[in-house]
Amino acid sequence: MNRVTKAEQYLLDKIRRGNTEAWSEFVDRYRGRLLSFAQAKLHQSADAEDVVQETFIAFVKSLQNYRGECALETYLFALLRRKIIDTYRSRQSKHVCLIQDTYESQSDDKVLDPFADVAGPAQTASWYVRADEKYELQKHTLTDALSELVDGFKSSLNFRDLQITELLFYCHLSNKDVAKIMGLKEKAIALIKHRSLKQIRQRIEASRIPIGPSSEEFENLMTDVWKLQRFSCPKRSTIGAYLLGTLDSKWRQYVEFHINTIGCRFCMANLQDLRDQNVQKQSRRLQARIMESTAGFLKKPI
Repeated sequence: MNRVTKAEQYLLDKIRRGNTEAWSEFVDRYRGRLLSFAQAKLHQSADAEDVVQETFIAFVKSLQNYRGECALETYLFALLRRKIIDTYRSRQSKHVCLIQDTYESQSDDKVLDPFADVAGPAQTASWYVRADEKYELQKHTLTDALSELVDGFKSSLNFRDLQITELLFYCHLSNKDVAKIMGLKEKAIALIKHRSLKQIRQRIEASRIPIGPSSEEFENLMTDVWKLQRFSCPKRSTIGAYLLGTLDSKWRQYVEFHINTIGCRFCMANLQDLRDQNVQKQSRRLQARIMESTAGFLKKPI
């Protein structure tokens, strides 16, 4: 499960004490990926910069409410998503996730964009900030169960089943549409879904925490938890290795699926930010080479 690391907690503690250098380091660390995400959504550079600025302002204001339930990056993306939604509302516009523009099963869903209801830290009715103790126990229990499922797929390099469960539980697609994407029969998809749900329920039953009697309620809660925790998102270092072409072939294929088929805007933003950083590094290296090779030809000042 993605939680705040010790290094991140140390940085947050310094920020809470008003350390401006720590805040500058924090902004510099996350600014690029947030901006890439915003630019992909808003397209206009000025609007993207505005929502990123508002995101950091919102983060500072809500820092006391941040309990470390999810990774810092996830929390920031949730805040940013809220700001982007506000911008769309002001324009009376709509935007949906790539994969959900394509498959007919989404026409019956209440939420078209799988990221649209990711909660920010504002005091709303969102499940992310509910104080209800029972709900918190349910959320933590399901988080552990899903994390165990996804980690098992990754450690065994079973990316086929990971892709299928991601499409089923994260994107909330039907068995029929998942079968189309994966090139499998619906019966095969149904079997993998049944097997995955059985593992998740067994993990939950062992904890003795009841979660929703209905299948629909249970699967909706799974989708909500997956959206917040982003279990299947590759680590930034993995995306970096993908960019450099040093990933194992199975991991490379999965990262391509996650970014290009799922259309994960968060990982797209990380990929673009890493690309931009590489371009900047190459530019600095070229400048250093030019300066080094031309320094001897410069005339000494008189």
